[in-house]
Amino acid sequence: MTLRTVLTVLALAFAAAACTPVLDWREVRPQGAGLVALFPCKPAGHSRQIVLAETSVEMTLYACSAGGATYAVGFADLGRPQQVEPATLALADAAARNIGAPLPTDVVSAGVPGMTPNTKARRLSLTGTLADGTPVQEHVAVFSRGTRVYQATVIGTALGADGLETFFDALRLPN
Repeated sequence: MTLRTVLTVLALAFAAAACTPVLDWREVRPQGAGLVALFPCKPAGHSRQIVLAETSVEMTLYACSAGGATYAVGFADLGRPQQVEPATLALADAAARNIGAPLPTDVVSAGVPGMTPNTKARRLSLTGTLADGTPVQEHVAVFSRGTRVYQATVIGTALGADGLETFFDALRLPN
């Protein structure tokens, strides 16, 4: 192989890498969620038992990381309507507590097409730190449909507005 051929191959490889998008958006319908989301990578799903609004429930989480951020959607069915508002608040509180951030006082209502109207549904913008001291930003939406509660999250050291809006604007609960 000549030096010119090697340089041509390297130039083509760099050009191809430059054209590869960091965020490869795809529509995802997490099993059992009744939700449609747009993720920038292929999410993996995990479930575990947690206590939410003083009730043991199975929480399912779909998450993936791309472009320096982790994108996630979690959901749980509480089974009783009176637990939805306390659970929605608990999800928002847990998101803030996990990064040592105070809950913001200027709350923005979450607006996910198909969600049940809920005065506790909200979208939060948080700044805090991970357990290792790394500073992070986190954007969270908590909302519900029927007795199911949802938490959508993007967390990372530097979050781009385009990725945030694409992720949150695509959330919907079809009939």
